[in-house]
Amino acid sequence: MSDSIVPIRISGKLSANDLKRMTNAMRGSTVGPTTLYYAGVTAPVIGAGMALLGQVALQRAGASDYWQWMLSALVAAMAGIVWYLIFMRWAYRHKHGRASEVNVGAEVEVSDGQIIIRRGKIETRIDASAIKEVKTMRGATLVKFEGTDPLFVPDRWFGKDKAARADFIQVLNGSFG
Repeated sequence: MSDSIVPIRISGKLSANDLKRMTNAMRGSTVGPTTLYYAGVTAPVIGAGMALLGQVALQRAGASDYWQWMLSALVAAMAGIVWYLIFMRWAYRHKHGRASEVNVGAEVEVSDGQIIIRRGKIETRIDASAIKEVKTMRGATLVKFEGTDPLFVPDRWFGKDKAARADFIQVLNGSFG
């Protein structure tokens, strides 16, 4: 960081709405990869297993070939759909963020070629060269880093000082000049 730039210090606490916005900005969708895996990959496997069980049960019950295939296909389709819907529903039931992001405010300092983030008794120092992207959006700024979680800074942390937000973004985009 050049000597002419004064360190920038901001602080605040993320709201539940901020955490949702941060999660959505990071993922690009509201459903995570684990949910997609279980819902999309295992649903056909569940369906195939249920088709086999249904076909065997109907065969032993003496049903004709037509009814064995027809009813086992229906059972398989319903099992796959139900499995998929269960996991998609569970995807929307989790809480966003971790305890430290919800319960403790953050202090962010940009100085000496580093971003220093303090949450309670935890301090994280990130070198400016680890910045991958500075993404501005309506009401907030998202800073993505290599090797660590992103930093989400709501505009309200700057109060009414729009120039301070602009300086913060300029310094981060310039990787400390």
